[in-house]
Amino acid sequence: MADIISFITQTVGSLGYIGIFFMMFLESSFFPFPSEVVMIPAGYLVYKGEMNVYIAVLMGILGSLVGALFNYFLALKFGRIFVLKFGKYFFFDENTMYKMENFFVKHGEVSTFVGRLIPVIRQYISLPAGLAKMNLAKFSFYTSFGAGIWVIILTILGYYVGAIFSAQMNVGDIIHTFISSNLTQEEEQIKSYVTQAVIFSLASVALIVSVYVFYSKKK
Repeated sequence: MADIISFITQTVGSLGYIGIFFMMFLESSFFPFPSEVVMIPAGYLVYKGEMNVYIAVLMGILGSLVGALFNYFLALKFGRIFVLKFGKYFFFDENTMYKMENFFVKHGEVSTFVGRLIPVIRQYISLPAGLAKMNLAKFSFYTSFGAGIWVIILTILGYYVGAIFSAQMNVGDIIHTFISSNLTQEEEQIKSYVTQAVIFSLASVALIVSVYVFYSKKK
């Protein structure tokens, strides 16, 4: 998998903003492609003055939305059996599907928002939404909102990685952080920043769900 990710980032990464869109499309669809190897390097390039932050974030969000819509319509058109039959070729099994459906049923339509902030669930929450024939406008709004928060978090993180490590690291080193187990001290530190970002996201999800449940009960 590391070799595949490395190949994609090297091949598509040279396309700039279009590369961000395509890789975030993959991250949000059926292929387990880590968003960290896309938006953190993008943030680093923003720091270096080689990318515009607004365009980079916009392309990240659009790629995430289109990838999510791909999964949505795949599930809507072909159904659960098809998704499970071919999902195994992309590291998606029945147990994962069960978790996604349970999460969607438990939290309702807002799960497409909070799910975008949770690792693993982020990539597949669109499938139960498609199976449930969720309203497309709501799906697109919640998906873009949740994906936007995560994209912005990673881009900001990449910017500060540039501010801290630009003298010692380049984009290739940042990508290496997320596709290798043999890491330098600087790469270990970057990975710890991402872990903190994930914890922050999960805490945000817990707060959002709590508020949502509270107001739902009041209604």
